[in-house]
Amino acid sequence: MSLERYFHRYGRATFTLFLINVAVYVVEALLSGGNFLSIKGGVLAFLGQWNYAVLNYGYWWQLFTAMFVHVNIIHIFFNMYFLLTMGRQLERVLGPKRVVLTYIVSGLVGNVLTLFLMPPMTISAGASGALFGIVGALITISGVVGGNMQGALMNAFFLFLINSVLPGVNAYAHLGGLLAGIAIGYYYGKVIKRRLTWQYAYGDYW
Repeated sequence: MSLERYFHRYGRATFTLFLINVAVYVVEALLSGGNFLSIKGGVLAFLGQWNYAVLNYGYWWQLFTAMFVHVNIIHIFFNMYFLLTMGRQLERVLGPKRVVLTYIVSGLVGNVLTLFLMPPMTISAGASGALFGIVGALITISGVVGGNMQGALMNAFFLFLINSVLPGVNAYAHLGGLLAGIAIGYYYGKVIKRRLTWQYAYGDYW
């Protein structure tokens, strides 16, 4: 299957984000001495988000890079599975540009919460915050368009709880990403609902 067919299958933006994450992981592994199973702490402190470095050394770019960095092979495997699964669904609804917007904004919000709510020596990495944003947007759009916003919010926060209680999980990144995704999904859900209402009411006249 050619690369173009993967772009068509998963969505151009979603598969591009997937390729970026994989490429970054390859760089991490090479910097870790060729170890593709687990990434060294020093590499994570530089490419991921080390709160102390952000606050004291001005490494603000880590708030962005950390959403493409992963700790080990299992970490990236599961995150990329959910990216391909959920990202392509959102891309079909909102288009490629808004998928990238949701990923980046959600990832940044999650990383900012991590920066200010977790200890300075915390080192965090992963696309989880961005992915929670994508899922939050999907759930909220469904709730707005379907007229069951309360049920959508309950589903979103239930998803947050069952995925944020395990040891070593950055619950703040999950929460920040989810809240950002909910806000984005609510906005675009309203836009979609207005368009559907307009088409239903006036479609026969076009």
